[in-house]
Order: sequence, then structure tokens, then C-alpha cells
Amino acid sequence: MDLAWLAGACVLAVASFVFGLTGFGIGLVALSLLPFLLPPATIVPLITIYCGAFALVMTVQLRREVLLLPLGALLLGSLLGTPAGVWLLTTCSPSVLRRLIGAILVAVVLIEWCGRYPEKLSGYAWALGTGGCAGLLGGAMATPGPPVILYALGQGWSPRVMKAMLQAFFLVNQAFILVSLWWAGLLTREVTWLAISYALPAGLGVFAGMLVFEYIDQRRFRRLMFSLLFVLGLVLGVRG
Repeated sequence: MDLAWLAGACVLAVASFVFGLTGFGIGLVALSLLPFLLPPATIVPLITIYCGAFALVMTVQLRREVLLLPLGALLLGSLLGTPAGVWLLTTCSPSVLRRLIGAILVAVVLIEWCGRYPEKLSGYAWALGTGGCAGLLGGAMATPGPPVILYALGQGWSPRVMKAMLQAFFLVNQAFILVSLWWAGLLTREVTWLAISYALPAGLGVFAGMLVFEYIDQRRFRRLMFSLLFVLGLVLGVRG
């Protein structure tokens, strides 16, 4: 057990804690520090494995809170938007796209902090459009989460329903990404070994986050979600 492994274990434990608490953010935390320890071609499939596994666990845990009609609209929109995202990836600079979504996230959070963010976005058209944006961003820059999170925050759902919907969406999304990574030959023996060796710290982190989640009220949860989105927007805007 060397220092590099210990550092990676600490990063993944913290990233998994954030994911267990909020239902997203594992990539934000892990990708800010793991590149100092591992190559991106290893980090992305590693994080995808954990994200998919954790999403499965939390979807089962919160299955009674999942709203099937909005979820279906989100997934349909994502399916329709992904091809356009892949096309965008081949024609636009990923750095420009990341900075654009970063600026949008910061602007949306500032609107929330000024008290102008809508409490309710009614109608399945919003879910379909949100899914389309998520598919677009997922295909273009492997970041489908922000539109879905913003949609969930505008539904007036309880923290449990919000988290359940995010996990159900991410479960299907990450499964598709895992198949794509396998097809591209990126699920290597090294990735498999790292996923096994880091399973304990990552598992403890997500379990701790899930425990803390049970004690957070709706107002604090909403504030936490927008704070993390603000950080994500800044990271995307600065790093590009």
C-alpha cells in the first residue's frame, strides 16, 4: 500500500460521500484531484463504475419515490438528444462547450440566490426538453447531470423524491456509458483492479453520505445542491 493508493482512496472516499449525500458530484470531486494520480482514460471508467453501482443501490433504496412518467420523459429526451451531442462533439471545441455550460450554471445559481428561480416547472414538455439537453451535453462532453438537477430543483419535490429521480436517471445513463466504454476497450484489467481495490473506501464514503442525507431538511438540501452547482460551474468555466 503506497502513498499514491492512499491519496486515491481518500479522494474517492470524499467524492463518494458527496454522491451519497446529494446524489451527484462524484465526478466533480474525483476529476479535480485524481488526474494527479491516474490518467483520464483510467479515471473516467473507474468513476463510471462507481457511479453506476451507487446509483443502483440508491435507486433500489428509494424506488418507491421514483415518478415513472417524468422519468420516462427525461430518458426519452436524453435518447433523442445524445446523437446531436455526439455530432456537436465532432464540430465544436469541448473547451468552449464546458465554459458555456459553466457560465450557464453560475448564472442559474445567481438567479436562485436572488430569489428568482422558479419553484415549479409544470408539464412533461419540461422533462422532455431537459432530457434532450442532458443527452446533448452527455454526448458532447460526458456531463449529462446539470440539466436534470436543475429540472429536479424546479419541481418542488422533497429531497427523497429528487434524489430518487436523479439516481434512476443516472442508473440508465451510466449503464449506457459503461457499454460504450467496454465497446471502446477502456474497461481494462487495470480499471477492474482499481475498482476492486478502492471499493472499501468508496463504499464507506457513499454509505456515510447516505446516512447524513437522512438528517437534512428540504431548505438546506436545496441550498447545498445550488452551492455544488455553483462550484461545478466555476470549475467548468475556469478549466474549460
